[in-house]
Amino acid sequence: MNSTPLPCRPRVYLAGFDVFRRDALAHGARLVATCAEFGFEGVYPLDAQAPPDLDGPRQAAWIYRANVESIRAADIVMANVNDFRGPGEPDSGTAFEIGYAAALGKEIWAYSSDEGTLIERVPSVPDPQGRVCERGYLVEDFGLAKNLMIACAARLVQGDARACLEAMAQGRTQ
Repeated sequence: MNSTPLPCRPRVYLAGFDVFRRDALAHGARLVATCAEFGFEGVYPLDAQAPPDLDGPRQAAWIYRANVESIRAADIVMANVNDFRGPGEPDSGTAFEIGYAAALGKEIWAYSSDEGTLIERVPSVPDPQGRVCERGYLVEDFGLAKNLMIACAARLVQGDARACLEAMAQGRTQ
């Protein structure tokens, strides 16, 4: 009988707006499979399905609790922070998940194929105080690709999920 313990694969919570894709379940399965290629156990938010008898608010609360518990149980959070519903802005739920993971002291990695800094990508006009977006708010200019709260909390990889997982695998072995 072999008593050598099996190596533990780090659990990676896969944060991102991918859950809103029309092919969300198939996409999640591909992400989980890609995690396995790099030696990680992928945990996709849609792995756990809410009971079908819940109404909207109760279903939302169930999903929230399930995702928070998955983040708690993960070793790493890997987040898709590509622009979601506007230039320079990732999904707000993903931003919450990154913040929650940071509060728990989790290792956080993020990826984005968006190129350039916020000041370069967010439509804005010059103002004596800096550049102002179409809604009249200053656009932060720290030379970062994402809001400083995300950019400073996560190791940001330029590219897709595969590029991020490759960087994570290399970063864990160095």
